[in-house]
Amino acid sequence: MTLQDTAARPRQLGIRVGWLLRRAPGLAVAVAVAAVATAAGKLVPLVGGPVFGIVLGAGAGALVPALRAERLTAGYAVAAKPVLQLSIVVLGTGLSLRQVVEVGGSSLPVMLGTLAVALGGAWLLGRVLGVRGDTQTLIGVGTGICGASAIAATSAVIKPRQAEIAYAVGTIFTFNIAAVLLFPPLGHLLGMSPHSFGLWAGTAINDTSSVVAASFAYGGDAGSYGIVVKLTRTLTLIPIVIVLAILAARREARHSADGGGFQLRHMPWRKIVPLFLIGFLAASALDTAGVIPESWHAPLSEVGTFLITTALAGIGLSLRFKDMRAAGHRPLLMGAILWVAVAASSLGLQALTGTL
Repeated sequence: MTLQDTAARPRQLGIRVGWLLRRAPGLAVAVAVAAVATAAGKLVPLVGGPVFGIVLGAGAGALVPALRAERLTAGYAVAAKPVLQLSIVVLGTGLSLRQVVEVGGSSLPVMLGTLAVALGGAWLLGRVLGVRGDTQTLIGVGTGICGASAIAATSAVIKPRQAEIAYAVGTIFTFNIAAVLLFPPLGHLLGMSPHSFGLWAGTAINDTSSVVAASFAYGGDAGSYGIVVKLTRTLTLIPIVIVLAILAARREARHSADGGGFQLRHMPWRKIVPLFLIGFLAASALDTAGVIPESWHAPLSEVGTFLITTALAGIGLSLRFKDMRAAGHRPLLMGAILWVAVAASSLGLQALTGTL
């Protein structure tokens, strides 16, 4: 090691410490909001901590001018991206690939069919209603896969505006609440078995917490089956995020200063397969191999949910309501039609495959 290398070390350390110190205040505010949101989510589990996180963050940012200070925004950005990516990795520890296999081929047509309806419907409705760009993508992915978690993972690669994330989360939340209240009585009215109701809830309700609430309210083994279906559905995040990462890179290349064309073989592998996605797969593989003890699942799930809540709190704190007002009512209408279409297609596919 040269004398120059030795002298450079303290300087590099100083740069890193300075980077952390500039971001610590804003990150601390996001964590504090997330702690309050988590407590509120335990009191009102139907809403959940992540939704409270973005609502309380947005409210605090609007009501307390000091929370909009320039010195805090860098910390909010850390919460909105690196913390968000870490949350996806931690949530991977609760997804055993063995469970996916145990779900069986009979449920896969329903899961893949409803995903196709959600994504295809988002593309079509977005064109008809004029809901374009990242808002259209986030609502489609959130409805088709796993609500706030899918929106979080997708946001990490397509880099939407904060208002678009907030609108998508709000839309998904609205229909999660409706599903928890409406699905159990509708299921009993249709005479569904617990197994078929679990499949319906797991494919047609977005957030995991809402699937749990609706499935266990129905009774029988609907709860356990609904959770497994939901976790299996989460795996579809992997190919979708990879595709979105490639599309985002193409968009960047098209708008780059040199005007060069997009070539997949020249793309850095981290843009094709984001690092947090590799972490998610590694965490799932560890859980499948039995390395992660069963007793750790609940605490790790709590940590993952808290990290998502922190990320959404950071997004909420950065939000400007005028940006959301400019979007109008059309994204909400799109979310409503998409939700009904996915719920109906799940029932229809179950009837076609003999699982209803």
